[in-house]
Amino acid sequence: MLTVIPIPALQDNYIWVLRQEATPNVAVVDPGDARPVVEWLERENATLEAVLITHHHQDHTGGLAELVERYAPVVYGPDNPAIEGVQQVMRQDDECHVLGQRFEVHTVPGHTLDHIAFHAAGTPGLLFAGDTLFSGGCGRLFEGTPAQMQASLAKFAPLDGDTQVFAAHEYTLSNLAFAAAAEPDNAVRDDYRRECEAARDAGRPTLPTTLGRERQINPFLRLDQPGLRQTLASQGESGDETSAFATLRAWKDRF
Repeated sequence: MLTVIPIPALQDNYIWVLRQEATPNVAVVDPGDARPVVEWLERENATLEAVLITHHHQDHTGGLAELVERYAPVVYGPDNPAIEGVQQVMRQDDECHVLGQRFEVHTVPGHTLDHIAFHAAGTPGLLFAGDTLFSGGCGRLFEGTPAQMQASLAKFAPLDGDTQVFAAHEYTLSNLAFAAAAEPDNAVRDDYRRECEAARDAGRPTLPTTLGRERQINPFLRLDQPGLRQTLASQGESGDETSAFATLRAWKDRF
């Protein structure tokens, strides 16, 4: 059994810690800053066995060099030589075994071209989506195209609805504000937004979310919904789902 623990970092990042029960061994996902990871490891008397990297952005890799120097973990990451320290390059359908858990890898370009996601099947499954899928939203397209991001999100469609999604940022409330504008009549989303507001008021993360919930509330996964398409039509969008996705993402960028 793995326990997943958030370490808040930088402005709004989460570095996710995977902990193997009854052992001191842990792994971390996307360590954008080494300091809070080192402090956590020392406080918990834990051993850093592995690091998972989803993409090259500094707020996901900035602490990697120090952690490698201090602890010599095995580093799994995308096929991008610009990320110094990756030892095991991961591509579509590759697998890695971390803390006794098998992870399958999906290439998910869009936010960046090198982006990957790590999925562990289970009850529930675990999905470390980096900046591809957020609660209520998806990543900004810095390098990829709308079609690439849409195809990347579609790779998560076969996964079970109870799969826990560990996104890398606390963007939920701002995403849900946009979702309310894009699809005004969604009572499930409104209830979820109130839950998230209470969580943040209490100092708790809104994450993880689940894929099942996101299918109910996330506009980027709901382009087949008439209400959402009606909103986009009022902005002059009348194309196919890829065109609608591009319009929705561009709207979110300026929202």
